[in-house]
Amino acid sequence: MNNRKHSTTVLDSPTIDQHRQTQERCEMPPSAQSIRIESTRLLIKPFSPADADVAFSCITLSLTRYMAWEPAASRDEFDRIWQGWIPSIENGSDYVFAIRHRTDGSFLGLVGLHYVNTEKQELGIWIREDRHGESFGREAVTLVARWATQTLGAESFIYPVAEENLPSRRIAESLGGVIVEHCERPKYKAVIYRIPAVYCQ
Repeated sequence: MNNRKHSTTVLDSPTIDQHRQTQERCEMPPSAQSIRIESTRLLIKPFSPADADVAFSCITLSLTRYMAWEPAASRDEFDRIWQGWIPSIENGSDYVFAIRHRTDGSFLGLVGLHYVNTEKQELGIWIREDRHGESFGREAVTLVARWATQTLGAESFIYPVAEENLPSRRIAESLGGVIVEHCERPKYKAVIYRIPAVYCQ
C-alpha cells in the first residue's frame, strides 16, 4: 500500500498506548467505501455489486478444485451469496475484496479476510484461471495482510489450503507461514498455516 508507515514496535514490545490504539482500530473499523488497498499493479477494494458479473463468470469447477466450496449453480444463487457478504463487509466483521489491475481495471479475482473480530483472522484467495502464474495471488494476500496488520491490529493469520495446492501453499510459506494443523475436508486433505503479521510489514 502507498503512503502507509510501517511499524514493528507494536509487534515487538507494545506499550499501553499502542495496545489502546490497536483496540480502537478493532472497535472502529474503516467504512467500506473508504478502503482502497494499492500496489503498483493492483487495486483492491471491498466487493460491490459491480463486481458480480465478472466474478461469477470466472468461478469454474476447475478453479474450485481446491476450494472448500463449489461454483454457484446459477447467477441467482451467486447473487444470494454475494448479497450475504455485504452486511459483514459494511460492519467490518468479514471482508471479501475484489482484485483489479490498476492499469486497465481488469478483474483478477477475490481475496478474503474472515473472522476479523476473533484471534484467528483467516486469509483466502482465488485468481481467475487465465491470469495464473503472474504472482497476483501472493501480492494480493500480502497487501491485505499488511492492511489488516496496520489498520485492524492483526497479529497473525490463519491460511487454510488443500495439501496438494502447491502454488497456494507457496504463498503462505513466502510470508513466513508455518503449518499448525492437518485436517480432512470434504473435498481434500488440508493444511492450516499460521502467518505472523511481522512478515506482512
